[in-house]
Amino acid sequence: MKNEFIERHLNMNRRKFLSNLSLGVGSVALGSLLIPDLFGSRTPEEAAFVPGMPHFAPKAKRVIYLFQNGAPSQLESFDYKPKLREMMGQELPASIRMGQRLTGMTAGQSSFPLVGSHFDFQQYGQARAWISDLFPHTAKIVDDICIVRSLFTEAINHDPALTFFQTGAQQGNRASFGSWMSYGLGSENKNLPAFCVLLSRGKGNGQGVYSKLWSNGFLDSIHQGVQFSSGDSPVLYLNNPEGIDSTNRRQMLDQLAALNDKSYKEFGDPEISTKIQQYEMAYRMQTAVPELTDLSREPDDILKMYGPECMVPGTFAANCLLARKLSESGVRFIQLYHQGWDQHGNLPNEMAGQAKDVDRASAALITDLKQRGLLDETLVIWGGEFGRTNYCQGKMTADNYGRDHHPRCFSIWMAGGGVKPGIVYGETDEFGYNIVKDPVHVHDFHATVLHLMGLDHEKLTFKHQGRRYRLTDVAGQVIPGLMA
Repeated sequence: MKNEFIERHLNMNRRKFLSNLSLGVGSVALGSLLIPDLFGSRTPEEAAFVPGMPHFAPKAKRVIYLFQNGAPSQLESFDYKPKLREMMGQELPASIRMGQRLTGMTAGQSSFPLVGSHFDFQQYGQARAWISDLFPHTAKIVDDICIVRSLFTEAINHDPALTFFQTGAQQGNRASFGSWMSYGLGSENKNLPAFCVLLSRGKGNGQGVYSKLWSNGFLDSIHQGVQFSSGDSPVLYLNNPEGIDSTNRRQMLDQLAALNDKSYKEFGDPEISTKIQQYEMAYRMQTAVPELTDLSREPDDILKMYGPECMVPGTFAANCLLARKLSESGVRFIQLYHQGWDQHGNLPNEMAGQAKDVDRASAALITDLKQRGLLDETLVIWGGEFGRTNYCQGKMTADNYGRDHHPRCFSIWMAGGGVKPGIVYGETDEFGYNIVKDPVHVHDFHATVLHLMGLDHEKLTFKHQGRRYRLTDVAGQVIPGLMA
């Protein structure tokens, strides 16, 4: 334990030393000054890794992740299956299900009747991709996105599935995706955190989100996601209390830093140094955040493109526009969570409302980034934690039904940042139940995103309690077919 503590202490000193020598952009700008590993416990790759420096030339600089919490049905969005309409009400063949385990919500059903989409599909773009009528705006940008129809996961319930996508593990207490990105690359703007989180809720049945999804886990706390709210204070406790001005605040922080520095020299706890950095970041954010969150200064044509809801704080549209501004200002990883996609029943009505919430603004974000020349360097991701069953949960009528959780296959889309545009990757069977071509596991997805950001997922590691952790655990392969 003693050696591990000293090793971490030395690593923090090394990072702080390099950071002070940097030019002020990102966490670290110098990769040639390396302190030897005095204890011989790190691999050569780990010893050579400098936070703030990619392993190789990146294709993307930033990520905007539009997470659709609750799991939108791929069968009503991007995976057209006319066979399900032909066999409406017929039993799911045992040869297709192959004994897959079910959730407690449908395991007791005596029948699993197939149900086709209530909504029609049309083909769009050079790839002639099938897209549901629920997503007319996404259909217009189909040549800018890559639709992946062959994602799969191991988790069958929301909490572990959501945690898996956000941290690379189904249990908690792991570092989140954005925290790994902050640790690996730092921020491009010293006045803003590297990792920001935005929340919105739709009209449908919602699954909650919780702070463990943007936790730094075992990484230094400077890498934790900073949540923005929709209230008068976008970041809680950022504003000065009554009677305190910027001069008073500066004097207080200077005195506090001196006390913390004294404690650091006495105890050597790296979290003390991190705390100083957080105080300083909050002070700089007092100037940067109010300007960023003021959407009223956006041109009328931009506001019209995102739709009227973009002027309502806390909506998905407002968060998409804010995400563009944060990304444009150098925030490395912006995570949006839009809740309300859990359609176990009343799917046609609820999903129509959810799609209306997000379709226009999602497409506007891509268009906005593209016309600003930022799409090539910004990776945008849209998708949920798993898919939906091809059979009905509960009672099925001619115009109403529900779908249970389905981890075996589901769809997402990606755009910009080195992703191959205008293609459909992967394929499921005619029942939309199993993958038949080009499967993509969650770990593969993570490995590919890290690769696009210039990071080798096998080398981006952090030693904690005697084990070297990484976002992709001990698995994951980069998917070349997704990259331009």
